[in-house]
Amino acid sequence: MRILLWLAASLLSFATYGQNLIQSGPMNGYSEIREALIWVQTTEACEVELVYWPDSLPSEKMRSEPVHTQKSEAFTAKLIADGVEPGGRYGYSIYANGENQTPDLNLYFHTQELWQYRRDPPNFTIAAGSCAYINEPEYDRPGKGYGGNYRIFDKIADANPDMMLWLGDNFYLRQADWFTQTGIFARYTHTRSLLEMQRLLRTTHHYAIWDDHDFGPNDSNRSFPHRDKTRKAFELFWGNNGYGVDGNGGITSAFQFNDVHFFLLDNRWNRNAASLKTDTPQVFGKAQIDWLIESLKYSRAPFKIVATGGQILNDAAVYENYANYPQERDLLLNRIADEGIKGVIFLTGDRHHAELIKMKVNGTLLYDITTSPLTAGTHAGGDEETTNRVEGTLYNGHNFALLEVSGPRKNREMKVRMMTADGEEVWSRVISASEWHKD
Repeated sequence: MRILLWLAASLLSFATYGQNLIQSGPMNGYSEIREALIWVQTTEACEVELVYWPDSLPSEKMRSEPVHTQKSEAFTAKLIADGVEPGGRYGYSIYANGENQTPDLNLYFHTQELWQYRRDPPNFTIAAGSCAYINEPEYDRPGKGYGGNYRIFDKIADANPDMMLWLGDNFYLRQADWFTQTGIFARYTHTRSLLEMQRLLRTTHHYAIWDDHDFGPNDSNRSFPHRDKTRKAFELFWGNNGYGVDGNGGITSAFQFNDVHFFLLDNRWNRNAASLKTDTPQVFGKAQIDWLIESLKYSRAPFKIVATGGQILNDAAVYENYANYPQERDLLLNRIADEGIKGVIFLTGDRHHAELIKMKVNGTLLYDITTSPLTAGTHAGGDEETTNRVEGTLYNGHNFALLEVSGPRKNREMKVRMMTADGEEVWSRVISASEWHKD
């Protein structure tokens, strides 16, 4: 009965937008130069199509290959726009069973520009955040709801970012969800259907990693027996351009947005317990670190953003910081330094506070931008002893980050802005690519 009431309420909410068969979305997934992905979830099995057109030529309609949504895939669909040109803005509609489900929405997506060897890279803005808890009293712990300030999603949309990177704990699986595909799909569907989230989903391009709460239980690692089920849900509900590298499981991938390279690390699939005595504790594992180092070495991007759920540079061995795994942490950071890799910026979540950390390893400069939480509980965190925090950057309220990349190709800058749930700036700092070329 509770599920039926919830579905009825969701359908009533979406009916306001004329979305009779849409449960959640549409959401813009990856954007490439000659292709883009649009994601949508329907309320029942149906045939879904993307109809799209150049913004300046609305009469030139194109259609994606149809997708039949089905219960075994949580009624989700990934629709590919492959008739696009570089640097374009395209309007679109979602059709289900031949009928337009989005007639009252002004939907659009962008393709990336072909700027290489032609002009300076575009200026653009990246939004980032982690830890999005959406209350559901029937399945939450008793007492005050852990989630709040859902208006933050509208404030991110108001900032008009070109893309958003979700940094893990994007869904909070509960005890009722962990052990079945039914429970995992229900949690993902409940979170993704939040009305306050819908405008953000459809107004920028989204990429994601996971952390413990969307991988499994709190602090979960590779021993979680149902990680294949949560990986399936992750792939169904996100629109990354790839999941897993070199034949390994998990969600590791990489992409380029304009002139910035992004490396999406999986900090759960290979993770074991930091307290192990009969095996070497690890978070990423040798194969993933080898891939990362080789990928970073190959990249010529001024900024190389390495996204992962937990803090990398915080030297306090608390909670799930990488400092709890000193052997692997030293290996990763020393290899970056020994290879002379410049421009590495870790982008992390998990900690329920925001801060900027800056340090040098064997003379090589590294940054760690932490942004957390979006809507999950806040606390007076960050009070541990750490030697690397940039003064004035600790913030304990709900927050999201805006990374504004600008400037000519050989002198790029990234302005890091930490924003409150009301869209107000808490602090800002500028990171210049030239910092890596100073003596």
